[in-house]
Amino acid sequence: MEKSYKQLLENNKQWVASQLAQDPVYFDKLAHSQNPEYLWIGCSDSRVPANQITGTSPGDIFVHRNIANMVIHSDMNMLSVLSYAVEVLKVKHIIVCGHYGCGGVLAAMENKQFGLIDNWLRHIKDVYRLHFKELDAISNTKDRADRLVELNVIEQVQDLGKTSIVQNAWKREQPLHIHGWVYDVKDGIIKDLRMNFKSTSDLHSVYHLD
Repeated sequence: MEKSYKQLLENNKQWVASQLAQDPVYFDKLAHSQNPEYLWIGCSDSRVPANQITGTSPGDIFVHRNIANMVIHSDMNMLSVLSYAVEVLKVKHIIVCGHYGCGGVLAAMENKQFGLIDNWLRHIKDVYRLHFKELDAISNTKDRADRLVELNVIEQVQDLGKTSIVQNAWKREQPLHIHGWVYDVKDGIIKDLRMNFKSTSDLHSVYHLD
C-alpha cells in the first residue's frame, strides 16, 4: 500500500523531467496564468479524465466533476465553479460530459438504499421520471441505462441554461455555448449529442430570466 502511494510521487518527478526535457520553460508559462476556453462538467469516475480523453494539456480546460455530471441549482460548489469560469475566465464553451456505464446512473435505476448518496441520486431519478415512457419501453437493461446517461446529459445542459450565471452572460452578448457529450469507456470515443445552446431562445420561455 505504502509503496503504491509513493509511486505517485515518483511518477510526478518523472513527469516533471519529461515536460522540462520538451520545454525548459513549460512550468514558467503554466504558472503565469490560465486562459481556458472550456469548462468541463464531468463525472468523478476515475476512467474519465478530461484532459487525456480530449488530447488537451493542463491549462486548456477548467474542470468540475461530481457523481454523474450533475448540474444542481442548490450545489454551491458547482455554481461557484460556473461563476468563476463564465464571469472571470470568460470560457467560450461549457461541456457536460457523461459516460456509458456510469455507476451513479445505474444506481439511480435501482430501488436500493445506498446511504447519503441517495439524496444525490434522486436528481437522476427525476430525469428518469421525466422520460419514463421512453425508458420503460427499452427492454434491455444496458440499452436503457445508456439512454438514461444521454437523457441525463441533455437535462444537465438544460439546467445550465436555466442559471442566472449563464443567462446574464448571454445578455452581455458574451460568446458562450453549452454542449452535451457522452464518453464510451469501452472504445474511448466521445459521442456528441449535438446540443449547442447559445442563447435563451434555446430554452422554454418559462425559464427566461428578465
